[in-house]
Amino acid sequence: MPALDTRRMTRWIRSVAAFYGFSVGNINYIFCSDERELAVNREFLGHDYYTDVITFDYSTASTLNGDIFISLDTVRSNAEMVGATFEDELHRIIIHGVLHLTGQGDKTPETKVQMTAKEELALQKLQQL
Repeated sequence: MPALDTRRMTRWIRSVAAFYGFSVGNINYIFCSDERELAVNREFLGHDYYTDVITFDYSTASTLNGDIFISLDTVRSNAEMVGATFEDELHRIIIHGVLHLTGQGDKTPETKVQMTAKEELALQKLQQL
């Protein structure tokens, strides 16, 4: 398990959700290995590839609810690849899942650019807490 300041994370996630017009209900983070993430990806999404985050959205019109699976193995390797710390990359992936719950996609080049910009904005909020 990564060491996270849960109070700070909760304040941050709530502030990001509020920025997009949502409150936070029940968001579960499941930190796992690449192999577990791959199994979830195969079983529930029919995808046969590794990924850093899988978000299952159970939100209502105004309240974010969901399960967010995060592969710590992939977070670690992504951090090394981009020259970030593990903690910084983990924060990026945590908020990436929340942004999916707010409706942000990342399947096209345009939406990937938008997602990255929103991640950066959210990460700046975290630094202010």
